[in-house]
Amino acid sequence: MNASWKPIHPDEDKFVTTALTMVKKAGAVVRAAFEQPSCDVHTKASNTDLVTETDQAVEKLLIQGLKGAFPDHKFIGEESVAGGQKIEYTDAPTWIIDPIDGTTNFVHRIPMVAICVGLAVKKQLRAGIVYNPITKELFQAQTGKGAFKNGFPIHVSSTKAVGKSVLILQLGADRSERLV
Repeated sequence: MNASWKPIHPDEDKFVTTALTMVKKAGAVVRAAFEQPSCDVHTKASNTDLVTETDQAVEKLLIQGLKGAFPDHKFIGEESVAGGQKIEYTDAPTWIIDPIDGTTNFVHRIPMVAICVGLAVKKQLRAGIVYNPITKELFQAQTGKGAFKNGFPIHVSSTKAVGKSVLILQLGADRSERLV
């Protein structure tokens, strides 16, 4: 923990604790849907930009839960914005939500999915939560408090040589005929 750290908002810890509770509830929804043999899938901007009813239900659950606890907060949700909602990025505490990061994986029942929630206060990112409800890996970080996986501190590697490092890269998805 950084001893010189000062919160921008006095209730930041409460915000994060509430968000963690909501993310775990949302995780149960994702896990239950993942265990089903299939799901309804729709496309957004392209044939690789997918959305499911679970994406929409999880975003709604998170926004309603957080708004119920913090009615003056703002929200930027991936599915809401894709549906035409205008982005309002102000100094008010703002939650940035991707209800299922990895929807393509979710649709194909590949367990590499995550609920991602970030918190900005006065336009500064203050906290982030990434939860894979299938593998039950919960990552969280908060400015000045460090980063954790399932409650245990995590740190970047001290390895400086690329040859001794593990690098992972995902290039995304493209279903164009030219690549097939």
